Amino acid sequence: MISTHRIATAVLLSLGAAMGITFGNTGGHDDYRIGPEDMLDIAVWNNTTISRTVPVRPDGKISLPLVNDVQAAGLTPMELRDQIASRLAEYMPSPEVSVIVREVNSLKVSVVGQVRTPGRYSIRTPTSVLEAIALAGGFNEFAKTDRILILRSNGGTTQRISFSYDNAASRSGEQKDVLLERGDVVVVP
Repeated sequence: MISTHRIATAVLLSLGAAMGITFGNTGGHDDYRIGPEDMLDIAVWNNTTISRTVPVRPDGKISLPLVNDVQAAGLTPMELRDQIASRLAEYMPSPEVSVIVREVNSLKVSVVGQVRTPGRYSIRTPTSVLEAIALAGGFNEFAKTDRILILRSNGGTTQRISFSYDNAASRSGEQKDVLLERGDVVVVP
């Protein structure tokens, strides 16, 4: 007999693959991390009163009956599943929980400065600096394309990454395009 945990895991992995998202329980860098504004389907086997679709609040938490607030942002779906299951174990024997990311809304980057349409953009797949600039409508006539800056938050500090469109777009390929991360800000002076 196949356990409901294995079935839920198989469903989660196939849905993630269809959406272009990698999920896993290894904690590696390729695992999708839940973020604020994501929508999650939380299913507890044979318990429809607890099972529901919940948004991840701006503070990174979700709310569920019995377990109240649970930190979700920064965790993989499997890590969140384990936390919910351990908290539900106080109320029911061996709860079978699955967590599925229904909507990815937390992957956003900003493009500001000398582009045609500065703003904050939702991304669904790995997106590079060149692709983000294209989302923003390209450069305007005053852009200094060789002095682009990527601002990336790393805990309490901000990392500054220099980027030159001129070098990345040249045939020699002196500079590789940079993949953006959640919350990056691309500054085009």
